[in-house]
Amino acid sequence: MLLAHPAILRDLVEQYETLQVLHAEQGSVETRRRLEDITYTLCVSTGTHNPAAALTVAEQQLNSALTEVATPMAPAAASGG
Repeated sequence: MLLAHPAILRDLVEQYETLQVLHAEQGSVETRRRLEDITYTLCVSTGTHNPAAALTVAEQQLNSALTEVATPMAPAAASGG
């Protein structure tokens, strides 16, 4: 499965959370449409079918990306041998 770049995934999660708040406060048609769009994109990016699952997978992928950055590669793995 293809994985979204962590920066893009982080941005999608932040947009989703922001739009959730805006939709709760405003409830406008525009906010609802934007929330639906970002929800769809987040689900597609994580290979899921609902926002709760998408957020869970996004968190797992972002944590994994942080772990990979924090853990240096072993010399044998870095050289391909």
